[in-house]
Amino acid sequence: MLNDNLLQKKFGILQNKFKAGLYEEVINEAKALLRKRQHQVLYNIICLSYQNLGKFKESIEIMEKALNINSKNIYFLNNIGVGYYKLEDYTKAQYYFTRVLSIEPNYITTLNNLGNLSRDLNNTEEAIKYYKKCLSINDKLEQPQYNLALCYESIGDLDEALKILKNILKINPDFTECDRIISTIVKYRENDEHFKSINEKISEKKLNDQQKMQLFFALGKYYEDIKDYEKSFLNYSSGNDIYKKLSGYNINDDKKYFYKIKKFDFEKIKNKKKSDYRKKLIFIVGMPRSGTSLTEQIISSHNNVFGGGELNFLPKIIDKHLLNNEEINNLTDYDFDKILSECRENYFQNVKLLDETEKSFTDKAPLNFRYIGFIKEIFPNAKVINCLRNSLDICWSNYKNYFSGGLYFSNNLNDLGEFFNMYNDLINFWEKCYPNYIYNLDHQNLTENPKEEIKKLLAHCELEWDENCLNHQNNTRSIKTVSSMQARKPIYKVKKRAVEPYLKYLKPLEKILNY
Repeated sequence: MLNDNLLQKKFGILQNKFKAGLYEEVINEAKALLRKRQHQVLYNIICLSYQNLGKFKESIEIMEKALNINSKNIYFLNNIGVGYYKLEDYTKAQYYFTRVLSIEPNYITTLNNLGNLSRDLNNTEEAIKYYKKCLSINDKLEQPQYNLALCYESIGDLDEALKILKNILKINPDFTECDRIISTIVKYRENDEHFKSINEKISEKKLNDQQKMQLFFALGKYYEDIKDYEKSFLNYSSGNDIYKKLSGYNINDDKKYFYKIKKFDFEKIKNKKKSDYRKKLIFIVGMPRSGTSLTEQIISSHNNVFGGGELNFLPKIIDKHLLNNEEINNLTDYDFDKILSECRENYFQNVKLLDETEKSFTDKAPLNFRYIGFIKEIFPNAKVINCLRNSLDICWSNYKNYFSGGLYFSNNLNDLGEFFNMYNDLINFWEKCYPNYIYNLDHQNLTENPKEEIKKLLAHCELEWDENCLNHQNNTRSIKTVSSMQARKPIYKVKKRAVEPYLKYLKPLEKILNY
């Protein structure tokens, strides 16, 4: 048995290794200590190490063992909730978080986690309540304040978002992500006080790469607003260069993934049994920044449509059941019927967390263009809308905007050009496999003839005409993408393309795009 003093000493060593990122060592050594003494700190540090390694199933398993010792330990329950949350099993995550609050109603970590869960499920009002509860307990907490600001930004309450972001910076000036978000909300004038602040930080403070990256994007926006396009481009480039380094992205990984999709034997899943669901699905796809948010805002303004937002349900379902299924070549027709049924059930179980009505449901994850053939076979009655926009406009808009994760191809102009070409090639592939299935919505046509294009769009979605779709700017639903502000504005013709002042810096990109 380990006595308390020795355990404390051993745990101090484990903490240092944990801080250094030596998670495998922490797990092995803590497990060895557990055999000598069952203690909650050992279970917790093993769980957190697994979570940092992305091994969420293992993190849950170790916490379940811990719960056998103490079923009311709020740290164990919260950690299991986090594991399920990361695995996107939101029902179980909510169950464990709720158990925590039944024991300790004011446990801030879980209140914040429930806020995040509610925000992910587009229940913004509920999320705001959880974050405000955190702040009623401690109004100096940065993360709940930050999350609250994101909620207000997503529903278009920019004044409230700005007030909170500025307050966070008073508490912690190094929380530079707040500076970047402020830059997306405000329209700068020359020598703006906020510009002076971020310029001073990046010049004088000892910041890490993550903090500097946020400031470079903010400076890019400042110089764009005051029309100093050379400095704007240089700052956007500096931010993207850091992001590229931090992500370690290699476009060859996406090339292999796209190749894998195209080589999938779709004959194996064609003409299988199809379940009849009353809820109609509308998948809005395309390159990021092609108008997908605006399109969803228009369609979800319809009285008989629920806007699901940018969801990550589909990729994991298809990867798990089809693309990464090692048994795929040995399966029978019966097996494929079962797999497609499981895919449908999994997807609709997640959808029910957002909306349980019989309304049509939009899923606006742009990169779902990768799965159009799978969508056709899994959800035969679904509609797919592919948003089209000028290739150079799309690529520049991706490059100058910061995405919080998953769009790492956007941090390098060569990667962007290649990825756009891969997108275009895959759309052509789908159109050959499934003629007349994809509805292509051209952004320029939409801005020039909104009423006519919206009528055609609704007709394709088998929706009756609804005048609300012409006034999508009145739609109060939450928009959590970088397009949130543009998607709330009335449709208007663009007088000058945003890319024009930067064209001289984009010659290599034009070449890749054959522009």
